[in-house]
Amino acid sequence: MPDNNAHIDIVQGGKGSGDVAMKLLESNFNIQALRTHDVLRKDEWKLLDDKVVEVARQRLVGVADLMSAGLKHTIPNALGVTRVEWETVGDMTGAEVSMSGVTPGQNDRPNYELEGIPLPIIHKDFNINIRALHASRNGGSPLDTTMAAHAAKVVAEKLEAILFDGYAAIKMNNSTIYGYTTCVRNTGTAYDWSLVGTDGTEILSDVLEIIADLYASNMFGPFMFYIPLSWYVKLGEDFKAESDKSILQRLKEIPGVKDIKPSQNITSGVIAVTMASDVVDMLDGMQPTTIMWPSHGGMVTNFKVMAIMAPRFKSTQTGQSGIAHYTV
Repeated sequence: MPDNNAHIDIVQGGKGSGDVAMKLLESNFNIQALRTHDVLRKDEWKLLDDKVVEVARQRLVGVADLMSAGLKHTIPNALGVTRVEWETVGDMTGAEVSMSGVTPGQNDRPNYELEGIPLPIIHKDFNINIRALHASRNGGSPLDTTMAAHAAKVVAEKLEAILFDGYAAIKMNNSTIYGYTTCVRNTGTAYDWSLVGTDGTEILSDVLEIIADLYASNMFGPFMFYIPLSWYVKLGEDFKAESDKSILQRLKEIPGVKDIKPSQNITSGVIAVTMASDVVDMLDGMQPTTIMWPSHGGMVTNFKVMAIMAPRFKSTQTGQSGIAHYTV
């Protein structure tokens, strides 16, 4: 049976064997070394790339929100990077207030702690028989991009799942990849918005409580909310009996609420994200890209849709976070 899941790997060390490994090593891990015109023509590469980008954009919701908000950190030469590290800084004591400005102040020194996460490769493979490729050319029909679309779909879905749930299967130096539901975060309980008996005022009270919780952590928005698909359907109902606006419209009127979106990665509960660089960003080593290599004496052309990305969550050393996760 075909494997319909994307795979996640870490590249280790500087040694390799085989044509693919040698090309990468000789090009200093430049991915373009695996995107030549030896087999595929320029227009055929464009067909594949356009389809991969199109499908990835459709499937990426939370990841796309971070990227479009500029909450990303570019990792150059990401194939050669397996772990990303940064420092957290503890708070200093308050500033002095005086009329002269020469009043002795309290000498202080911030406390630095090292944090880090693995930088994985999320990938899915497919192949095209050389006869099928030549048949499309001889018949004047465009290259079939169905397999590329499916590979892009599962890679994008895995990226989105990692953003929400993390990925604990990979650990490096006792660090792992966290998600919205596993990182240091504010937690609480909410009504089940999907129930018939839950009304707009109860949903509004949940959102206001979450925002107040984030304010208490010195996080002041803007806030993105993510909810299950069934909860999002509920927001189409009137805010109250014979109201002139829906629940969704009323919630978007709350100061600081940037948007409310459904996610298939949440089955119950609500997630609120402060869209700020000191809360979360995406480590962007390589967005979904297609690479190629031959096998079986050149009779089969193998392809891999791969991405090198991971979410990075930042909280203070005292546990203050700009993420809220309220469950039923």
